[in-house]
Amino acid sequence: MAEGAQPRDIVLLVDDSPEALGFLMEALERSGFSVLIATSGAAALNIVERITPDLVLLDAVMPAMDGFETCLRLKAHASVSQVPVIFMTGLTETEHVVRALECGGVDYLTKPINIDELRARIRVHLSNARSAQSARVALDAAGRHLLAVRGDGKVHWSTPQATRLVNAATGSDEGLDIIAVHIAAWLAGREGPRGQRDPALLVAENGPASLHLTFLGSIGPDEHLFRLTAAGQRSEDEVLRQHFPLTARESEVLRWIAKGKSNRDIGEILGLSARTVNKHLEQIYVKLGVENRASAAVKAAHVLHAI
Repeated sequence: MAEGAQPRDIVLLVDDSPEALGFLMEALERSGFSVLIATSGAAALNIVERITPDLVLLDAVMPAMDGFETCLRLKAHASVSQVPVIFMTGLTETEHVVRALECGGVDYLTKPINIDELRARIRVHLSNARSAQSARVALDAAGRHLLAVRGDGKVHWSTPQATRLVNAATGSDEGLDIIAVHIAAWLAGREGPRGQRDPALLVAENGPASLHLTFLGSIGPDEHLFRLTAAGQRSEDEVLRQHFPLTARESEVLRWIAKGKSNRDIGEILGLSARTVNKHLEQIYVKLGVENRASAAVKAAHVLHAI
């Protein structure tokens, strides 16, 4: 690629027809896209293990694994879950269109494909995907503990800070799957006295802490936004600050030290660099009158066990 040239968008083209592949590949490359070819659903899944496309064009009717099943499996892939999928097929019945959208597709084109229409739809969906990604990046950079879930409780997306907090609180790397069950039950059945959902949900698991989820509202027909905090987090921080002359951030770091977390874990949970965690630790040692993290953890644990 020439210096200063913009990278090409990558389109993963999935179709079992050599004629369709040749026709579409040539048209897409002329339009400025880089094209990856898969002749089956299994081949598409193998490709996304190594490369994340910007958009997927998917034939609905294929042997072995059809496009609908392929789409479901692609959407289960963390790296591809937000990538737009456009279906291509000769099937035009409403049930097929509905099924394509239900399994994660964003659009549906009938064969024979009109290239001008295909190009226009690709541009629109790439632009929408970038806008959504920019919003998520902004939330991530702001350090917000937010996640969005579908009506069945399945997590649609989560900021890294929220994922780390959930995993730390549940004591599991599969924390999002654990709390999804609770969120689904809450969405399905917890109604307030006036028909409104109770805005708060407490998830108690066997991990180091419980989670407090606050419902912020629906951001789509089947997408609901929650803010997360560790239940009791604020009171523990306040107790530590009452006993020791700590800043708010220092009390957060000390609380996680008392829970046995490493510097790296603390940095990931709080969204801090390792250098920043170390700087806070230096100040904590001075303020607690100790020389190492073990002594600081003992002092903090003694205080926290009393509440």
